[in-house]
Amino acid sequence: MTTVLDSRRTDLPPVVHTAAMLWLAAVAFGALETVLVVSDQLFTGSATVAGLLPQVGIRLVVFAAAVFMALRLKAGQNWARLTLAVTLGVFGTLSLVIEPVQWLLAGGSIGEAVAGADAMGLLFAGSRILHVVAVLGAMTLMFQPRANAYFKSA
Repeated sequence: MTTVLDSRRTDLPPVVHTAAMLWLAAVAFGALETVLVVSDQLFTGSATVAGLLPQVGIRLVVFAAAVFMALRLKAGQNWARLTLAVTLGVFGTLSLVIEPVQWLLAGGSIGEAVAGADAMGLLFAGSRILHVVAVLGAMTLMFQPRANAYFKSA
């Protein structure tokens, strides 16, 4: 019987391996951000468990799909690389940065935000920054020349 592990290629370039690990790190940061937001909303009473279930469900589906595609990326599946690039690399990144960019454009100050942040806010901001860095790193590595050669040979 063939398993996912059996289908791994032995010529996996380090850039593709690292890109896949960065996608998995991005999923982990996304999960942490979800836990922080859900905890905060439940603690403050601004949402109920029933009200949060649809959002959490959608995020779990996205996380599962990202993990699946990161594993397929390592196996040399170019469709996974392209799908990750378009869905999470472009649209996912936009969803992560649009609110802070709009806030800055409206006159917000990073210094004021940091000064007024509590521990939860700082943890969320740190996670979000690392999340974006992981995605941008994965995107860069997925299209390096050694990665391109790997996907062409698949």
